[in-house]
Amino acid sequence: MIVNMGKTNKALLLILVFFINQTVICMQDTCDKGEQKSKRYLLYDVNPGEGFNLRRDVYIRIANLVRKLNDADNWVLILPPWGNLYHWQRVQRGVYVPWKNFFDIESLSKWIPVAEFSDYLKDEGPRVGSVYVLQHYAEGWEGKWEEKYDKRKCIDKHNFEYRGGDDGSWVGQVWGTKIQTENFTCLSIQGQASTLVPLVTQDLKRRSVFIVRAETILHDEYGGKWYWNARRSMRFAHHLREEAASFRRKYLNSEDVQDKTVVKEDWRDTQPKRGVAVGGPYIAAHLRRRDFIHARGDEVPSLKKAAQQIKELLKKENLTTVFIATDASLEEFQELESFLPGYKVVRYEPSPDFFHKWGDGGVAVVDQIISSHARYFTGSYESTFSFRIQEEREILGFQERTTFNRLCGKKKSCEQPAKWRITY
Repeated sequence: MIVNMGKTNKALLLILVFFINQTVICMQDTCDKGEQKSKRYLLYDVNPGEGFNLRRDVYIRIANLVRKLNDADNWVLILPPWGNLYHWQRVQRGVYVPWKNFFDIESLSKWIPVAEFSDYLKDEGPRVGSVYVLQHYAEGWEGKWEEKYDKRKCIDKHNFEYRGGDDGSWVGQVWGTKIQTENFTCLSIQGQASTLVPLVTQDLKRRSVFIVRAETILHDEYGGKWYWNARRSMRFAHHLREEAASFRRKYLNSEDVQDKTVVKEDWRDTQPKRGVAVGGPYIAAHLRRRDFIHARGDEVPSLKKAAQQIKELLKKENLTTVFIATDASLEEFQELESFLPGYKVVRYEPSPDFFHKWGDGGVAVVDQIISSHARYFTGSYESTFSFRIQEEREILGFQERTTFNRLCGKKKSCEQPAKWRITY
């Protein structure tokens, strides 16, 4: 059957099809006031001298900045590759490691949209709309704290160089890639991450913004609900969790069901219950050596004094096994072990295959996972490595007394770490 629709009906049909298509587009993406939001990208970097665990803290600050930006827009956070960090002695210079080597990207994405830098290059190429190098005010606080930022002359050296030309572009070496931008600014800032919201959103024509030296800004709500949601999303990669679980079963008689440390795959499906976790039948001690011996000499115990404190804890907890997470040399570890006769002293040593795949960073993560599952944990003074373990234990639901502890240095007794409790 042939139907003659007529010109008027055809026009109405075309209009109807147009609006249907627009509706489908809005359903597939996020729309605001009937218009499709275009995807925008926020890139960030941290002072090269900062270590793995401080960088994890900066991630939380920036992640919650993106969370706030996405109240009105559609931002994706680009994850900065991991380079040759101070504690990663065996990582070749110029090699950059993606986040998926250490973290569960799907879990991160349950809090905010994220993508690897390699994905950004595929989508946008080696360029960004604007680059802002953050710095403190040269004159300091001047006795008054207020949230503010100003475009200023650059104080420190940076990786960008003005190339001029018709587009007036700047070029900088970023994670092994030459990045080009038409808008480069050094920004003196004092404030929280959200202080940057007006700056980041001011130019809708620029699809991407790169924040350099992001550690300069502070948390919006340190220890609050948003902090802990971002922190809980930072699940370690499955292959690292499996490696730690295998080691615990084989050498520490530790397994999640009996230890009451089972967690659901989606962190949003459960709320941690404080005091429920029991942990494996061992204590864990994080013993920093290397640079801490010189930088914090009075707070770092000798190997003999560390062994004495560990022995006391083993007796107190009625246990005979201790897991040591440390940057000490093999000789120092063996010396520590000699001070603990009659006790089982365990240290994680990766297989050559594991180390080849995941490197120093993977080994450090496995150390943290094993430590976080112990029945009792004690750490090192002002160590972000120890602090991240305490956070993991809070998420798992351990008792306060088994988590917030540290080894004392030269003094007989010492102040124990602050107790940052999880907020639901």
